[in-house]
Amino acid sequence: MKKLIIIPAYNEEMNIVRVVNEIREKYSQYDYVVVNDGSKDNTAKVCIDHGFELINLPVNLGLAGAFQTGLKYAYIKGYDYAIQFDADGQHKTEYIDVILDEIEKGYDIVIGSRFVSKKKPFSLRMLGSNIISVAMKITTGKTIKDPTSGMRMFNKQMIEEFALNMNYGPEPDTISYLIKQGATISEVQVEMDERLEGESYLNFSRSMLYMLRMLISILFIQSFRKRK
Repeated sequence: MKKLIIIPAYNEEMNIVRVVNEIREKYSQYDYVVVNDGSKDNTAKVCIDHGFELINLPVNLGLAGAFQTGLKYAYIKGYDYAIQFDADGQHKTEYIDVILDEIEKGYDIVIGSRFVSKKKPFSLRMLGSNIISVAMKITTGKTIKDPTSGMRMFNKQMIEEFALNMNYGPEPDTISYLIKQGATISEVQVEMDERLEGESYLNFSRSMLYMLRMLISILFIQSFRKRK
């Protein structure tokens, strides 16, 4: 089975070498590709200098566009599974095979969740996550405990779905939509590290806007979305 690790990267020059080298060292049985999302720093140059597999986008498309680019690559290359893996070092490689074992049971999407067996800490960000979970439960009947986790694996059918359709970002609203269309989803418990270098794109105000956008999309917009 052909497996691809997709690493969307925006301004991650301080993290990308450590992340990719660990993947190459511990998971050489997987292919990988870095999708440089129009970074303003030297992310692309660092990748080129180290000989990393790279898709270099000339402009910033955002996470949704960058990851969909990676899934188009996976579709063209005929991969059976593709996993989203953050370039900031928060995702742990040790859980990649745990997620693979779960998706091989027949699921379409498996989420690496921080909260399968652990409670969410109390914070405004986790409050937003809880609200999104409730919205997804209301609209799909399915409980997703960590809807904003960026560590997700997709099977071959989902790779094609994301590659060939417009506006398919790896976000809770699209996951919600796909559940309503019959996609099967599972979560497995993972641990995540804190970012060591650089700054996250999602500051407080952007996080709040993101949560609001997801909520509106899940509760209203997805009901009018049509699947080709």
